[in-house]
Amino acid sequence: MTHSAEKEILLNEMLVQVGLIQKKFQSEGEDEEKRWMMAQTKDPKAIQFLKETSTIMLHVIDAIGEMQPVNGIAISKHFGIPRGSISKLTRRLVEQEVINSENLPGNKKEVWFSLTPLGQSIYDLHKNLHAQIGQNVRKFLGRYSIEQMKFLLQCMKDTSQTSWVADETKERKEAPQETSAMSDMLALLQQLDDRKLKKAKELIQVAFFD
Repeated sequence: MTHSAEKEILLNEMLVQVGLIQKKFQSEGEDEEKRWMMAQTKDPKAIQFLKETSTIMLHVIDAIGEMQPVNGIAISKHFGIPRGSISKLTRRLVEQEVINSENLPGNKKEVWFSLTPLGQSIYDLHKNLHAQIGQNVRKFLGRYSIEQMKFLLQCMKDTSQTSWVADETKERKEAPQETSAMSDMLALLQQLDDRKLKKAKELIQVAFFD
């Protein structure tokens, strides 16, 4: 087999593996986290909320828990999303009795938010989840040598700065090196069983999506 033919086979396999990893993120990530949090509480209201909520709503609860009392402007700046979207999310959280809303005296337009006891319970569960993920990530990475960890770190940095849509051949002369790095990373992932692959997924999710 020629070098170019072997490279083409590897590239095709890499694309397949990237697709499989993406599907795992989409199908397991959020549901798996919700199941973990629901298993940590006996509060029926918290369990029901977790069944119906979204990741962004959990992040809004986190922001309010960290900055309370806090207004919509601060939450909007924290996430970099429009105030209108924050208003819809906070309105729904108020209706679900997860957060309190309070107007400033003499200024009905200025609304401040804080957590209810239910909201505090959910906030604590979400914090515990991230502590659990962090602990598992550190344990997972502990099996690798310093050189392997340096490689993974560099690969993550390269990935975070790379567009899979734009043509970078004109912008970056190091493209062949990046392809080699991605190939090496996917080769490592292929060596993992399903359980270990889930841990790798958690690591990447913590690094890039949370």
